[in-house]
Amino acid sequence: MSSRTTTEPDAAAQTGHQPPATPGASTDPPGEAAPLTNVGQDRGGVIGSGLRSLAAWSLRFIIVLVAAGVLLWLVGQLWVGVFPVVMAVILTTVLWPAARLLRQWGWPDGLAAAVTMVVGLGLLTAIGVAIAPSIAEQSGQVVDRAGEGLVAVEEWLAGPPFNVDSSQLSDLVDRGREWVQGQAGGIASGLFVGVAAVGSAVVTTLLVLVLTFFFLKDGSAFLPWLRSFAGRRAGLHLTEVLSRVWNTVSGFIRTQALVGLIDAVFIAAGLLIFGVPLAFALAILTFFGAFIPVVGAFIAGALAVLVALVSNGPGTALAIFLIVLAVQQLEGNVLLPVLQSKSMDLHAGIVLLAITVGSTLFGIVGAFLAVPVAASTVVVLRYISEQVDLRTGDRDAARLPVATPDGAVLARQTQEEGRAERVSDVAAATPAPDRQAAGAQVELASEPGPTRASQRGAMPWWKALWRRLFKSG
Repeated sequence: MSSRTTTEPDAAAQTGHQPPATPGASTDPPGEAAPLTNVGQDRGGVIGSGLRSLAAWSLRFIIVLVAAGVLLWLVGQLWVGVFPVVMAVILTTVLWPAARLLRQWGWPDGLAAAVTMVVGLGLLTAIGVAIAPSIAEQSGQVVDRAGEGLVAVEEWLAGPPFNVDSSQLSDLVDRGREWVQGQAGGIASGLFVGVAAVGSAVVTTLLVLVLTFFFLKDGSAFLPWLRSFAGRRAGLHLTEVLSRVWNTVSGFIRTQALVGLIDAVFIAAGLLIFGVPLAFALAILTFFGAFIPVVGAFIAGALAVLVALVSNGPGTALAIFLIVLAVQQLEGNVLLPVLQSKSMDLHAGIVLLAITVGSTLFGIVGAFLAVPVAASTVVVLRYISEQVDLRTGDRDAARLPVATPDGAVLARQTQEEGRAERVSDVAAATPAPDRQAAGAQVELASEPGPTRASQRGAMPWWKALWRRLFKSG
């Protein structure tokens, strides 16, 4: 027994094999280690860091979405009060230049606001009284003629060479006729969606007028009060970004009014030349349709073509279609780029998406307010991007366009803070003997290169003239 226990280890030693230490362990002789493909930093650590960063940004994104949803919900719940404020702000943007001019002439704030409102509302009332009978008489006729035009289109498509199924066309025409006939009441009622709790449209109108008066009278004191309430740094940010939003919204309203007027004049002239009836009513619809980008112009042009088709035949309808198409091309390719310049700088897809979302949530009022809201949101995002660029050293505060003197002061402060942060970060990661040289390199790298505006050169004359004529403040 003892001889067996002494001979087995000797045999294992002679063969060079060792018994496995744990179940499943290899019994092969040891060899060289497998070559490593990850010879740098551990891939597991890099992947884990990326996943942690992705999780953190995903959580931030979810929080932002929840906050946006809560904000929209609050706006919907408080729409009765929000609607008069929004309409008062829009009306104030139209009347503000006149009130500002009177104040510059030495008029008291209250008197300047009152005179501006009385004169502006007087002109609007006079125009309304002058055109109301004609509009009331012709608006119903426009709807009837549009319905007849849809029937004419149905008969034309049902015949050769198209020979489209008449049952499908009848269904589409019935839907189109119902839609057209429902627009007259839908637009009127949609303007006051959510204000039923106020009591009536008259009360809402009076509230809008009262708010507009106070905005005109005390609007110039709002930003100083906001700075004193929010604090130095936050007050500077709010002053600059709200001034930019104000300029954007006021520029949008005035530009759309001018574009709508030009469109209405050209289309009315074409209708009168070809003897199409209801030209005045169609011109009014074209003017107000300009305040709903993309969709409004299309609807107004389609109504003009349908009326021409019923009243004057296919030839005149084709001519009116070409006139409407030419006017819309002039608007989209010449007027809006020149008049709006960079103040709105929104892609057509963003505009269409904003109108769709706004009209779905808040009806015709949402479609009207969609573009100013989207443009204001873009203004805020661009401002945040500018602040980031100032901290990173990618932009120069001296070349940054600002809306207020406070914005210029804040831009210089932000640039200096960003430069100090970069110097501090480099110094913390640099050995003591090399810190001075590293700080000098950071200072040199912080000097911004030529901006896009300086590369383009001077501002075009038409843009300078437009900003001078329609400058808001």
